[in-house]
Amino acid sequence: MTGRTWAIGVAGLGTVGGGLLNLLGERPAFAPAGGRTVVTGVSARSRSRPRPVDISGLTWFDDPVALARSNDIDIFVELVGGSDGPAKAAVEAALAAGKPVVTANKALVAEHGAELARLAEANGVPLLFEAAVMGGAPAVKMLREAMVGDEVEAVFGILNGTCNFILSEMELTGRPFADVLAEAQRLGYAEAEPTMDVGGFDAAHKITILAALAFGCAPTYAAAEVEGIDKITPIDIRLAKDLGYRVKLVASAERSGDGVSVSVHPALAPLGHPLAQTGGALNALFIQGRTIGRIFIQGPGAGAGPTAAAVAADIADVMTGAVRPVFQAPAETLQPFRRVDSGLRPTRAYVRLLARDQPGVLAAITETLAEVGVSIDSFLQRPVENAGGVPIVLTTHPAPEHRLFEAVRRMEGLAELIEAPRMIRIAPI
Repeated sequence: MTGRTWAIGVAGLGTVGGGLLNLLGERPAFAPAGGRTVVTGVSARSRSRPRPVDISGLTWFDDPVALARSNDIDIFVELVGGSDGPAKAAVEAALAAGKPVVTANKALVAEHGAELARLAEANGVPLLFEAAVMGGAPAVKMLREAMVGDEVEAVFGILNGTCNFILSEMELTGRPFADVLAEAQRLGYAEAEPTMDVGGFDAAHKITILAALAFGCAPTYAAAEVEGIDKITPIDIRLAKDLGYRVKLVASAERSGDGVSVSVHPALAPLGHPLAQTGGALNALFIQGRTIGRIFIQGPGAGAGPTAAAVAADIADVMTGAVRPVFQAPAETLQPFRRVDSGLRPTRAYVRLLARDQPGVLAAITETLAEVGVSIDSFLQRPVENAGGVPIVLTTHPAPEHRLFEAVRRMEGLAELIEAPRMIRIAPI
């Protein structure tokens, strides 16, 4: 491989695409195996859009599929985004033409990874996606390469920097979700249409990919349980902190004898835990191996530089000629994971209630919990200015999730409460 020049075609010239062109332009011989890279063709939605990188000397393709099929490129890099449409068509075209593909597209890999893996392996070419999860932090390589000698039992962490920034700012300033979201949009941390991030779907794409790598199964995005952060309030953040916790959006995948559970939801992490101490737009991940134990990764989850570096690392792998299955097992053997019934999963919970200031409130609450078999671990009653009632917070001992939800449903009907209870899981970390 030493001395070879690799022609790169890049579809998508946004933040990451521009960062990649700058990186390869400044360091064309970056790969340890030797050889050089040169971007020869590009494609994007608009040819005339102002860009921080000069593309005048590159061959322009209006259609990314035509770029993917071009005989003038050796490696196709897809940075268009989206689970279907031009991104999917271009990746399929490149793989069918026998060209290695590097992508940062988590939605594409999470929703169509199994079929793309079959196409890649049938044509004997790699499909690599380090930049799809945690930007520049090597989460994918850790599972795909470093952990192959162990059996991974679980992965969990913070996989969306937008949500982490919003929750951190809500805690720091005491402002409500909508205000901080608007600030995140002004700063460029959140999209104009933020649902993919704040609804938990971006993190669900990423944890779906990690679950497939960790457990050797097909990515099964449709089976993920997803809850976002839009219902988190400053009161919850303040009272959780009083109890020794910090609210985070936690993505997790765990394997048991019954199958695999994949979920994304707000959860409380103890203040001293590394997840609780991961602030701002950072990402963090724990990998639990049967033999190795826990490995912790933390780093920027987005941005031109870190994500472009992850794309470049995959390009370097192509240049070495490394060959391995896309998802740890041959694509033709991949099966969707068997979903575990989360209702049976033992879980501790934080429950916040807004009660009327009258006798009998505590008795009604404890009686309702006892009826469904949920016991109280700790209890906090603390006046909060302008709350409109008396906030009562309790944490539970572990109980099957279906019992916790049933307890909340029953408490919604209590005359002693002003509004419906708010339940947040306590992360089992």
